[in-house]
Amino acid sequence: MPGETLLNQRYELVAQQGSGGMSVIYRALDRMLGRMVAVKILRPNLTKDPAFLEKFQQEARSVARMSHPNIVTVHDVGSDGSTHYIVMEMVEGDDLKKLIKTRGALSFEKALDLGIQICAGLGFAHRSQLVHADVKPQNILINRDGVVKVTDFGIAQAYTDTMPQTRSEVVWGSPHYFAPEQARGEKPSPASDVYSIGVVLFEMFTGRLPFVGSSQRELALAHIQADVPRAADLNPQLPAELSNVIVKVMSKRPNDRYKHADQLGHILQQIRERRRAAPAAIAAERMTPSTAVRQQGASPRPQAAPARSPKIAPPPVPVRREPAAAIGSPPAGRSGTGEAPAVPAPPNPLFNPDGTINVDATGGYSGPFLPQRQAKREGADIVTIILVILAFIAVAGLAPLYLLGVFPLL
Repeated sequence: MPGETLLNQRYELVAQQGSGGMSVIYRALDRMLGRMVAVKILRPNLTKDPAFLEKFQQEARSVARMSHPNIVTVHDVGSDGSTHYIVMEMVEGDDLKKLIKTRGALSFEKALDLGIQICAGLGFAHRSQLVHADVKPQNILINRDGVVKVTDFGIAQAYTDTMPQTRSEVVWGSPHYFAPEQARGEKPSPASDVYSIGVVLFEMFTGRLPFVGSSQRELALAHIQADVPRAADLNPQLPAELSNVIVKVMSKRPNDRYKHADQLGHILQQIRERRRAAPAAIAAERMTPSTAVRQQGASPRPQAAPARSPKIAPPPVPVRREPAAAIGSPPAGRSGTGEAPAVPAPPNPLFNPDGTINVDATGGYSGPFLPQRQAKREGADIVTIILVILAFIAVAGLAPLYLLGVFPLL
């Protein structure tokens, strides 16, 4: 596109953003709408075939009808003279290939999240009866918010549909990611995209490609014949189930893979949910009941005190009055010069040394109410004394009568 900076008096080309085997990408200003866009211009060697141009425009219109957060939006498709182009949304960020080259193997959570988003975008395309046919990290953009945008729909599909017999440098620009049936020159299907996603997953989790070769032929034979390496062998931290999924989606036969990207995305989501739930389950098992109550924001419920067996009070012991201590004598247990051994209390005559009741001291009674019985006996003695006094008074009152001679008359 020598000397041209404006397409159809609308798209002002500002700077080149990148290039590939089939196109060159420019950052451009849409003068009509006043926004920055990405303009992809097809290479001249592709535009010489009218059949390809017709198929390309058809595919571009199909992509333009799709609207999904993980697919780059196509705004326009057109031509200016011999220049054929596609106008797309401008994605501020880098492609996945640059990210892997910079960081190597991505973290488990990061790679899994990107894989799920890739499957979401391609799954939507598969439901719309579209096949990408050139899934690779260079066609997976990541904006500044970490959102995946799959781009370059339609070009590879148009080329394989119109020139299946041609295996030029243009088509084989990314043989590391082609499915075995594509390497054999067969028409790609959604299962072919699934295979390519598997290669991308392998690269994200390990930092390297599953197959390498010194030529395109060697790479093609590796995809067709070589056993798929296990990602867990290169990254032992990967769970076995994820490594098995990558092996499955890179099966040689399309029928042995998942049929659509949506199915693969669902499996990846399940793996992520199980991984996230595992630490929570372990923490719940280690959590004590009191810790669980505090985390739930509730105060622990008071526990009822254990029931106590009733205790029977021992029988009360009569208080034994001790003689008053002599004036000037030191307190019991102490001498005037210091500590002295404690003087044992005198034995209680009501109890034997082993704690049983002294029957002789209680008159044969050994029940629990011995003091009350003694109180009754003391009360009876007082009454007897009072009666004797009253009788004496009565006799004394009869004495004057006896002296006056009245008593004999009675």
